[in-house]
Amino acid sequence: MSRIPEDTISHGLPGEPPLPAPRTRREARERYRGSERRQARGLPSTSTGARSLRQAAKPGASLGAGYLGLGAAVLTAIEAVAGIAFFIARWHGYVDPWLPAIAWGLYVVAAIGVGLSVLTYGERLTGPAFVLICVVLACVVTLDFVGIWPQHDIVHTATASMAAGFALLPIATLRPAREVAAAITVLGLAFVAMSFASTPITRDSLPGIVSLLSLVVVPPSIALYVVQRFRQLVQRELDRVLVQSNVQAPQFAVGMLASDELARLDLAAEKLLDAVANGTDPLPLSDASASVAASLATELRLHLIEGRRETWLYHAITESDNLGRAVSVADPASLAGHLSPAQRDGLLQALWQMVGDGRTTQPGSPVVSVTLGPVGTDGHPVTDDTMDVPIIIESHGVARRSLGPMAWSALARVGSYSETVRDGTLHIVAHCVVDRHPTM
Repeated sequence: MSRIPEDTISHGLPGEPPLPAPRTRREARERYRGSERRQARGLPSTSTGARSLRQAAKPGASLGAGYLGLGAAVLTAIEAVAGIAFFIARWHGYVDPWLPAIAWGLYVVAAIGVGLSVLTYGERLTGPAFVLICVVLACVVTLDFVGIWPQHDIVHTATASMAAGFALLPIATLRPAREVAAAITVLGLAFVAMSFASTPITRDSLPGIVSLLSLVVVPPSIALYVVQRFRQLVQRELDRVLVQSNVQAPQFAVGMLASDELARLDLAAEKLLDAVANGTDPLPLSDASASVAASLATELRLHLIEGRRETWLYHAITESDNLGRAVSVADPASLAGHLSPAQRDGLLQALWQMVGDGRTTQPGSPVVSVTLGPVGTDGHPVTDDTMDVPIIIESHGVARRSLGPMAWSALARVGSYSETVRDGTLHIVAHCVVDRHPTM
């Protein structure tokens, strides 16, 4: 059963002005949800972790995706210039060219407005702004479709409506994938309906219609896929760098979330002591202040106990988004703390190679299980200065042939190892010789 830390900061102390009552139901609901999120994560609202989570949750281009958006915007501009040139060259071929001309004018005005908004407010695109852009693109497509309807040849007359598909390329870096995918789907269905309604489907016209649909749907779909894979790659590398920081951690230490929670407790204790010092809450403490002090003492004792049991490997696994979903660790004797930095690095490198992208064959089931100890088994006795720590790694979803030389060289840094395959499960036993009294 997980322990949810009490949000002692939001309770306040006697003598402090209470928070004003919410004026609307929405404000009360948002305040309640914010308190729930802080308690679930153990993060105060003013902590660095909370600020990072709020920044990551904001819409917009993040993790360098803005550079992809700039390239997509350049491609969109090139396609728009080519479309305008094609439209002007075939001006006299339209029965009523003014509606497509108005569509192009609306498209250019919208593009300039979006560009100025990005330059002014940064790489941010809110939900209402995205809806407004979709409405403008729908107007562009409608005007173009109405203008080219008398020709009954969408392949050789559609220009502004086709540019609407390319307009979704830079938006793929600014909005969630499901929203952009929905816009691509609606645009593709509109072109399919217009093609069947306006253009006779013959053996000669069908290849052109398929090519037109491909030009409308495929580029934004590829852009959406590239952006999503890029974000996953960057987030995975950031996660890996975060986990790698545990290589130099002490034998027993608290994790990053615990460190942030300790900062929260320190601030709450400082507020309590300051209230006693300046006479706001004189001794003996009131019932409310005594309850806050007791909660602080209990949480600090729990952190002290946990700090003597949780090793660097525990924090490296639990604080990683990729390893936490795919790796399970059994280390009842806290033997991972005895590993040297080189051995820790080799073990983490091997786990990263085995986990891959962190996807499990069955949700909730680990891909790799790691068991450390017991010491002195299999004819490897403990000496006065060193001991042999057996590390058993079982991989349930990775074949032996899929592991490259990097994984085996990483295991070699841990110690001598042997591998076998039993019922489709890769079973690795590594013997890691470590100091009985590590200096870390």
